[in-house]
Amino acid sequence: MMSIDQFPAAAAPGNSEHPLLGKLWAKTAVWFRTCADYYNAAAVYEQLSGLSDAELRRRGLSRETLARDVVNTVARDPH
Repeated sequence: MMSIDQFPAAAAPGNSEHPLLGKLWAKTAVWFRTCADYYNAAAVYEQLSGLSDAELRRRGLSRETLARDVVNTVARDPH
């Protein structure tokens, strides 16, 4: 499976033909990366949520803030 990171910006469709198409491609790529980040965060959350409270504490996590902690760790900076 090909990842978004394998598509160089210079090879983006329409990048040299029209500036608006290049911007659209860039925004679409960011959207796909964001979706992938949050999908990964959901998978990590599913794994961690199955652990006992004691095991979560051992890892420096709590069940009350688990979702927020996972998203803050896994998700990329939106800038």
